[in-house]
Amino acid sequence: MSAYVYPALFAAFVWWFSTGVILFLDNLPRSTFRWSLLGATLVMLSGVYGLMVSVHMSSVAGAYLGFASALAVWAWLEITFYMGYITGPRRHACVPGCQGWRHFGHAVQVSLHHELAIVLLGAGIVWISRDASNSVGLHTFLILALMHESARINVFLGVRNLSEQFVPEQLDHLRSFLRKRSMNPFFPLAITLATGVWVMLLAAIPLAEADPAGAVGLTLLATMLGLAILEHWFLVLPLPADRLWQWSLKAKQWRTRRPGIGPLRMQRLPLGQGDHG
Repeated sequence: MSAYVYPALFAAFVWWFSTGVILFLDNLPRSTFRWSLLGATLVMLSGVYGLMVSVHMSSVAGAYLGFASALAVWAWLEITFYMGYITGPRRHACVPGCQGWRHFGHAVQVSLHHELAIVLLGAGIVWISRDASNSVGLHTFLILALMHESARINVFLGVRNLSEQFVPEQLDHLRSFLRKRSMNPFFPLAITLATGVWVMLLAAIPLAEADPAGAVGLTLLATMLGLAILEHWFLVLPLPADRLWQWSLKAKQWRTRRPGIGPLRMQRLPLGQGDHG
């Protein structure tokens, strides 16, 4: 039983803690960003190296290394986006009333460079993982990327909980691309497909008992996908999910103590967008 519990706890803790750290760093004063970016880049390069090593390790340690390395690469993508370094050509909000394909095109422009970075890094990981004996890192990255895109589509189409308080000041314009509604047509399809894959992963774990590395790898992947599915449910259910990372918002309090940043300015932080069309 411990063969399943320990990797599941490891994946859950890394997911929770790394998400909080990223939120915390992205909401610190901008003067700290270059140092955070430097640290994140070093972590990302370590992750790339870890992936290159792990693909040749058919062991439990290799499964953990591949999983952690993929998360390190993904963390860099998240930090560079939410700090405003790699976003897209559009850096202002949409005017009220902008809708349809025009509005969708604006939303794509907001994160176009970020999406291209995901594709490029993903292609690199696919290349690194060619003929790999351990593909946990590759599959971890694919889960993160696909569920990320699903969540992005859902918040664009409309969900109940937008978690606007976590959006950093430098991306304040994102608010005009978030829609609040109880449900959207895409959500049932996305959650059904993801849950189907999750069930298949869970069913495969007992079949890999003779291969400890395989069982650990499948458990790590199933846990990460399960957590991503849980995050999707947080979007539509009336649950106070934001309390999981409430500690990360302390960084916004530090912003308010800087000269020239007062309470009136901070009132705009928890997401609200206008737009210039």
